[in-house]
Amino acid sequence: MAVSHKKKMEAEISEAFIKFQRELIGRGPQEGKSYIVGDMVICRFKGVLTVEEKHLAHHERGRRVVKEMREVLREMYSKECEEIVETLTGCKVLSSHSDISTKMGERIEVYVLNKDLEKALLDMKS
Repeated sequence: MAVSHKKKMEAEISEAFIKFQRELIGRGPQEGKSYIVGDMVICRFKGVLTVEEKHLAHHERGRRVVKEMREVLREMYSKECEEIVETLTGCKVLSSHSDISTKMGERIEVYVLNKDLEKALLDMKS
């Protein structure tokens, strides 16, 4: 029961981020998966680059531009991203970290929570 609750929460987090990114950038990732690990939520999104960003990623300067632009966007909307996690997990986000790979077209997001959510979900079973 707790495992299915964990998987459901992970899926809800992924869906919420995909929806948010679609609204923000005009298209969302092709695939998203979230994992609750201890006191962290780790999100991995594949196929995040737009057609234009893929073209830019073929050149060194273009890769820097794409990474910088995505970093600025993430900074601008970090509060909203953290609110998504807080709303769906019921935990406070202490810090969040993000990076994008222009080579793989992937984005990783890590949210550090104020409690061990994985353990709390497992304890629900008992």
